[in-house]
Amino acid sequence: MRCMEAIPTDPLARLRAAADARAVAGLRRTLRPRTPDDDGLVDLASNDYLGLARDPRPARAAARAATVWGTGSTGSRLVTGSTQLHAEFEDRLTEFTGAAGALLFSSGYLANLAAVSTLGAGGLVVSDAGNHASIVDACRLARGRVVVTPHADVDAVEKALVDRQEEHAVVVTDALFSVNGDLAPLGELHAAAVRHGALLVVDEAHALGVLGAGGRGAVHELGLTGDPSIVRTVTLSKSLGSQGGAVLGAAEVIQTLVDTGRSFIFDTGLAPACVAAALEALDILQIQPELPGYVRARAREVASMARGLGLETNDPAGAVVSIVLGTPEAALRAAAVCAENGVRAGCFRPPSVPVGRSCLRLTARANLSSDDLSAIRRALTAVAEMKVNA
Repeated sequence: MRCMEAIPTDPLARLRAAADARAVAGLRRTLRPRTPDDDGLVDLASNDYLGLARDPRPARAAARAATVWGTGSTGSRLVTGSTQLHAEFEDRLTEFTGAAGALLFSSGYLANLAAVSTLGAGGLVVSDAGNHASIVDACRLARGRVVVTPHADVDAVEKALVDRQEEHAVVVTDALFSVNGDLAPLGELHAAAVRHGALLVVDEAHALGVLGAGGRGAVHELGLTGDPSIVRTVTLSKSLGSQGGAVLGAAEVIQTLVDTGRSFIFDTGLAPACVAAALEALDILQIQPELPGYVRARAREVASMARGLGLETNDPAGAVVSIVLGTPEAALRAAAVCAENGVRAGCFRPPSVPVGRSCLRLTARANLSSDDLSAIRRALTAVAEMKVNA
């Protein structure tokens, strides 16, 4: 037993020490509440890819739903948290994406938790090293064996499946990776999963509304929507400008999640206003199928600007443009420089990115104007000058 003298008397001391260490490393986070006018900055930090979060049409739909259904869903989906709106959205999303079925969650994070932890429970889960934190957490909750493979390494995935002793396996990957902005080798991953009797779970959070015909996603673009071995997760908080998430899959998958998915069973259902806003956004996307092309074009323009100024950037497959600065301090300075020049930029530091890869994460929007693009050029020029003078 530990002697009484060794027991710390201040249980918060370790938290203060850890916070001090993070401050020294440039890894402290700060909440910065937005104002209604958004400070007049060009927004390249949000995930509002199609510009629908501030569009009056989803806002009006949300307001009508709140008047009819109230401000909250009042309970879990299996008790009082399922409304006619929830069922309508699941049907519409199924039809839009070509999936066999859909199940709505209160966030994309919880959709990933349910899909991976439930379908991979007790088996083998093979996860890409670049996957989102929600997938990482879901892998841990699956309480099976997890193999993390190098980013986009299909051979490593194949080897993990060949070597497995477990009866069942799940391969999980982002479709479009949230920081690098690159596209997963979905066709090859699907082929490997089929060869070894595994499910393929694809997180389409950054692909829905951006890739595929009319924004139907990366799996749809590959013509694989009818394959029952593919399970998709999506979010409503990016291209659809609302909040929530969903799992798309075969009837057996949906029923399993309803019966046993802990983050479905025990979570309060998504508020009806959010469901109504997402429904309206789906309508807009079908009326304006050109929007996904616009956001991809704007992302390529922003990346081209950065590259022309000598900044290290990616070749964006979707909306995300990543500009690598290296250290957390450099990324923080670059974000401040962008703000001084009229642009709000995302600043990503470890653990969101690997050590040495701190970056600005810029997200293009379909409705960026020529004036917005001029402001972005000025901001990136100032960042390039900051690097030269560092």
